[in-house]
Amino acid sequence: MEEKIKDKIEISILIGIFMISIVSLTPSVYADEIVHKFKNPSFSGIGTGAHYLTIENQEHSRKKAVEEALESARKAAEREAENTTLAKFIRNLESRIYAQFAKQLVESMFANDNPVGFGSFILEGNTITWEVVTDESGAEFIRLTIVAEDGSTTVVEIPVGTGNFGQDPDTGGGTGGDG
Repeated sequence: MEEKIKDKIEISILIGIFMISIVSLTPSVYADEIVHKFKNPSFSGIGTGAHYLTIENQEHSRKKAVEEALESARKAAEREAENTTLAKFIRNLESRIYAQFAKQLVESMFANDNPVGFGSFILEGNTITWEVVTDESGAEFIRLTIVAEDGSTTVVEIPVGTGNFGQDPDTGGGTGGDG
């Protein structure tokens, strides 16, 4: 029995030496407390302001891109509508009518045969009035007054009988100054 006790003591001593040698051979191990942190600032609160600004900036950029795309599409549709054959024809017709109307108005204002001293008409909501006026020195001029729909007024004064448009200044002939 004594031998059994002696064997148990030896085994215990060997186990103790073995444990001491294992502990001495392994490096020291240190551990910290495990802490969970959310990556999303909305949950953690760290950097929340910057996160919200980033989201707002992305939303604003997307909204602006959609608005620009809609505006671009609207302008493209307008350009397409303005370039139809009918639209071109109407613009050309209006231009010729206005040119003829302007020609008749100028001829009436500057007529030497039967001069008309005044006139008035309404064009697209704008009132246009003209009259021949004589100033203190006896010089005549035409006062053209345009009252726009918004009430703003434009006055143009055109001297009559001055300047030699397309005439020879010495003879009053129509040589156009070409010699």
